[in-house]
Amino acid sequence: MKNFKIREIHVRWVGIFLVGFLVMFTEQEGTQAAALPFWTHYFISVGFTAIYWNGAYLIFMRFRKVFPEISQTYKRIILTYMALFFWMSVGGIPFKMVLGLVEYTWSGVLLACSEYFLLNIILAIIIGTIYETVFFFEKWKESIQQNEELKNQQIRTQFEVLQNQMSPHFLFNSLNTLTTLIAENQQVAIDFTQKLSEVYRYILQNKERDLVHLHEELDFARSYLYLLKMRFPDNLTATFNVDKKYENLSIAPLTIQMLVENAIKHNVVSKADPLHIDVYVENGTSIVVKNNLQKRPVIEKSMKTGLANIRKRYEYLGNRQIEIITTPKNYMVAIPLIDLIENRNIAV
Repeated sequence: MKNFKIREIHVRWVGIFLVGFLVMFTEQEGTQAAALPFWTHYFISVGFTAIYWNGAYLIFMRFRKVFPEISQTYKRIILTYMALFFWMSVGGIPFKMVLGLVEYTWSGVLLACSEYFLLNIILAIIIGTIYETVFFFEKWKESIQQNEELKNQQIRTQFEVLQNQMSPHFLFNSLNTLTTLIAENQQVAIDFTQKLSEVYRYILQNKERDLVHLHEELDFARSYLYLLKMRFPDNLTATFNVDKKYENLSIAPLTIQMLVENAIKHNVVSKADPLHIDVYVENGTSIVVKNNLQKRPVIEKSMKTGLANIRKRYEYLGNRQIEIITTPKNYMVAIPLIDLIENRNIAV
């Protein structure tokens, strides 16, 4: 409303001088005002216009303050029109008396009030409609902005909750792996710990970001798979086939890692049944994580933040949909790649 008031005051004061000029020509021949010299007549006309217009403005502001809600529009309009009509009828009478244009008698006052009765009604309706229309659209725009801000804040809050679920989930599984390695080989456990610190640094650095470049996520996924292969040296393989021209596209952080983790969690990983994971770009629009399907008979305990988490995050990033394809031999998840040049409304 602040910007609106600034623009309104400019329009009002420029309008006062223009309308004052036009009002001069409404004066009937033979009246005292019409008989005055041009510039005297003009400045008197401007004076009356200023009195009426500024008074009307104060009426608008008063009723807007008393009845500010859109639901109170009808009540505000009716009372505003009534107050405007009254003001247009009597507001200038004291000024007319000072100028000697109205007699100091009740009959003179009543005559002055009724002199422009129809014109006053028309002006009250026109002026009131203009101001109320502008006010209504300002309130409507303000309401839309507030709703968008609330919606964005709600989405951001939900997004942060989802992101905060990732780190404990990843740490929980990594510590389980580390516990096993310590019992088997302390040197490998030390190497694992150092690599884990690098991986976890990536999580801490990017957990507050909505998007990261694909090459960052791929580097992280390779590091993550390195940690997994320490535990499954002969039972797990992975292939990355991503052309460099796609690496500056963007993806939600930790997405590939969660899909790899999901594949490990739901499939048998053994020498008899090794698990192979392929990561590649399809049609230049999606990154696909594919694994051979060999379901575990019993699925390990899950914190349920995998595919549901990714699906919700992409809905919040512009209602984008992930695609899941299951065949008798393979399981594939396609994640949309986002071009920030074409989607400037997404903030990293």
